[in-house]
Amino acid sequence: MNPEWIGYVAAVFTTAAYIPQTIKVFRHRHTAGISLGMYALITCGIALWFVYGVLIDSLPIMLTNGITFVMTSAILVMKIRHG
Repeated sequence: MNPEWIGYVAAVFTTAAYIPQTIKVFRHRHTAGISLGMYALITCGIALWFVYGVLIDSLPIMLTNGITFVMTSAILVMKIRHG
């Protein structure tokens, strides 16, 4: 088995984990239960993982963190605007 496939499966799961929260925030515009500090840190961490993926030329890391960065950034912006 190619280890790269493990990266793709992990990418699907970790990215999909943010979809329900993103949908909920955009539907309800309610972010009171979300920690600003946590989303600021996770968004920065995800951005750094994306950069790491670029540097080592790992498509699973780039895909996962690129997509997840968009979602966490959107939630962070909503938290700042509506929090």
